Amino acid sequence: MSKPKIIVTRKWPSSVERQLQDLYDVQLNKTDIPMTEAELKHALQTADALLPTVTDKITADVINVANKRAKIIANFGVGYNNIDVAAAKVQGLIVTNTPHVLTDCTADIAMLLLLMSARRAAEGSRMIQNQQWPGWCPTQLVGQKVTGKTLGLIGFGRIAQAMAKKAHFGFAMNILFYAPSAPAQEIIDNLKATRCETLEELLSASDFVSLHCPGTPATHHLINEQCLKQMRPSAHLINTARGDVVDSKALIKALKGRWIAGAGLDVFENEPNIDPGFLELDNVALLPHLGSATEETRVAMGERVLQNIKAFFAGQEPGDRVS
Repeated sequence: MSKPKIIVTRKWPSSVERQLQDLYDVQLNKTDIPMTEAELKHALQTADALLPTVTDKITADVINVANKRAKIIANFGVGYNNIDVAAAKVQGLIVTNTPHVLTDCTADIAMLLLLMSARRAAEGSRMIQNQQWPGWCPTQLVGQKVTGKTLGLIGFGRIAQAMAKKAHFGFAMNILFYAPSAPAQEIIDNLKATRCETLEELLSASDFVSLHCPGTPATHHLINEQCLKQMRPSAHLINTARGDVVDSKALIKALKGRWIAGAGLDVFENEPNIDPGFLELDNVALLPHLGSATEETRVAMGERVLQNIKAFFAGQEPGDRVS
């Protein structure tokens, strides 16, 4: 009996690739060059399963290609806004993701960006690298204290809760959150968190605002010029969610005009094509989408994909099905 044909769109951790090679007739991407739209369409026509990453645009046009062979799209990532899930559902394609395993590492990056922005770490690093440091002085790169401040979380899922735990128990921060739905009261009580009834309430009361909502049409440019004007002049915006949750032009304007003190960004609109306006600013910390970038997490994400396709090919319901 022949093995199912699998196409992987990008280079994955070697231990996961070896497992795929043992179990399936797999086509790996050794060059790690992103696949074109035409190549993605061909993959759906020639493979039983397509294994994309969060940067692969699996649009309705790709999904609607004629003569599809694939029956499952097993995404490497907790987010799946790179896939037109509605189109996949119409076409009878199963879509899965990789939740749970990247929670702590993404929350770690959010906390790192918060600290970098508050303490002007990126500016300090550039000063050293450019050999422009004149030596210590009392007024140099003075930032904001983090301990005891108020952290406002937009979205309160697993990653936001993990960040709240680190911030509250590690830095004695007060926790606010705004989300369509709330977790169990026990979780809220344990973190001593307070739910805000409106986004405006959270923005105006927070020293740090961290984004943890999914990238959907409803959250596109959720943080716009009006929202940024509602934040405190001493506040910082942190984004490890999805780039298009923030209006980049509005944020650049806010940072230039010092409406807010700073920002820490791990994700961007149209990445990797970052708005060049960000590169002209000194009050923003920029990271290249490192949220889940630890060896342990990336391997765990790949193994989560393996579990999902194993269940599918065994005629069972994949544990992480989203469509």
